[in-house]
Amino acid sequence: MSTASAAQTVLAHTTDVADFPKPGIQFKDLSPLYADHEAFRAVIADVVQRRRGSVDLVCGIEARGFVVGAPVALGLDAGFVPVRKAGKLPGPTLAETYELEYGTATIEVHPEPFTDGPRVLLIDDVLATGGTARAAAALLRRAGAQVVGFEALLELTALDGRARLDGLPTHAVAGV
Repeated sequence: MSTASAAQTVLAHTTDVADFPKPGIQFKDLSPLYADHEAFRAVIADVVQRRRGSVDLVCGIEARGFVVGAPVALGLDAGFVPVRKAGKLPGPTLAETYELEYGTATIEVHPEPFTDGPRVLLIDDVLATGGTARAAAALLRRAGAQVVGFEALLELTALDGRARLDGLPTHAVAGV
């Protein structure tokens, strides 16, 4: 599948949900993409083809980044490490707190997978304002990772989240 076809597939399998999770938000739901195994496989293959040979680990941002990141990691013959919300991981963790438009949030990761400086691809389903992705990249770097890029299936271009990623090589399969 070409990158253009992958973009068309993502857009064709995205549903808009008005006023979720709060009034005024137009939520982009990728559940229809995940439910169509052929479409989902094709989009994952697009990411894998682009990143083959450049990644040791894939880190998915909770929770939908897990849905995308785990199959990408398998396709790349790489490990998968979850970036979780605070309090969800047992044992020692590293944490990063960041600002949201309505408060703060904290994400955590186990530091052990990053001690040898692996090349890490950070991944999530949607790139919106870029705050969570920026915090996750900072957290992974502090843990010792070489963050080589960020991938999203869908980018909300009007929110300009890419600009908040401090030059991190970023690719979205589709944009709206």
